[in-house]
Amino acid sequence: MTTTAHGTSALLSVGDELTLGQTLDTNSRWIAEALRDLGVMTVEHVTVPDDLAAHAGTLRRLASKVDLIVSTGGLGPTADDLTRQALAGAMGEKLIEDEVSLAQVRAWFTGRGREMPAINAVQALRPASAMALRNLHGTAPGLKACLGACDVFCLPGPPGEARPMWASCVVPRLRPPPGRTVRTRVLHTFGIGESDLATRLGALMARDRSPLVGTTASGGVVSCRLRYEGPLTPEDADALLASTAREVRGLAGEFVFGEGDATLPDAVLALARAAGQMVGVVESCTGGMLGQMLTEPAGASRVFMGGLLTYSNSMKTALAAVDPTLLAEGGPGAVSEETALAMARGGLERLGVDHCLAVTGIAGPGGGSAIKPVGTVWIALASRGGGADVRRFRMSGARGAIRDWACKAALAMLWQRLTGVGAVKLLRQEQP
Repeated sequence: MTTTAHGTSALLSVGDELTLGQTLDTNSRWIAEALRDLGVMTVEHVTVPDDLAAHAGTLRRLASKVDLIVSTGGLGPTADDLTRQALAGAMGEKLIEDEVSLAQVRAWFTGRGREMPAINAVQALRPASAMALRNLHGTAPGLKACLGACDVFCLPGPPGEARPMWASCVVPRLRPPPGRTVRTRVLHTFGIGESDLATRLGALMARDRSPLVGTTASGGVVSCRLRYEGPLTPEDADALLASTAREVRGLAGEFVFGEGDATLPDAVLALARAAGQMVGVVESCTGGMLGQMLTEPAGASRVFMGGLLTYSNSMKTALAAVDPTLLAEGGPGAVSEETALAMARGGLERLGVDHCLAVTGIAGPGGGSAIKPVGTVWIALASRGGGADVRRFRMSGARGAIRDWACKAALAMLWQRLTGVGAVKLLRQEQP
């Protein structure tokens, strides 16, 4: 049995469905976050297929460089579930039947009025020196073993089974490094490029600075990630991170919309709710995506009234009262400043809201022209007593990326109005 502190860890995800991209690994993130909060730094994430030799070799390699391995998946009863065999191979041990585990698996089926299939008996096997971890939410017991000086925990793949087993069987056995604190904080921005944001942050991003400040970009959102790792108490580390976060806000404040798990819809809905105001949308090229984003957060009904899906010109007139002459031959057309503004103002009245966003554009891959190429998007915001804000954007990328960016740009425009920062120019926004 190892007694050294768990200073470093590696996370191992198992399954062909993961390596082939058929299923998304959702376990590694929350395990890494939980370990981080305990002061255990994850240095590697690895995904292996259902291949016995590759799996066993990966376990041996990881055990030679970290203090702790947490594996998820591969504990089912079928022939492609090889975690038990791979662990035994890496340890140089035989698999033996764990009588307590077998009784627990059998009881799981009995409690549901079923007889245990013979195939499930394999789930009671463990390497000779390993310990079985009870699973109260499924048929797959976990495993706890030592591979040299490295502790190995093997958990089931389904999060509904892995999370309870983590809390009851893994956390009590962890040995975080004494006197070591790891704290993180993240701030999210939209409408500014990653390089422009890095330029603003300047010396804050020096790699020898504590806390460390880094940036990552995903789906148009650029996040500032702050991390402290050192001897300070958790309280002092949190205070230091708070001070750095204030510096980040001071340098990029007009683009920072939230922290932690907050999304643009979260930020917009929270501001509108605090102001007691209702929001509506009129959509053309985004086809309902903006309304979907606004209804993903819980409690959206207290703020979001609804939307008008005006994909065709006839629906722009029928639902949003857009003047048909704007859409007729010789007029500015569906993708124009005039039509976007008419859509927003029509939605404002038809929906009876305080703010209405309208989006019209050419998402591609066809339909563009020299004057209005694919990626041309007009977004308008009409507010009661607040005037109108109409902007032209030149989006790039595939159809899905253009639609996604258009929705987020619309939300950012409303966020700017609700916060009172003014109509700050957003990335990809063009002058009319």
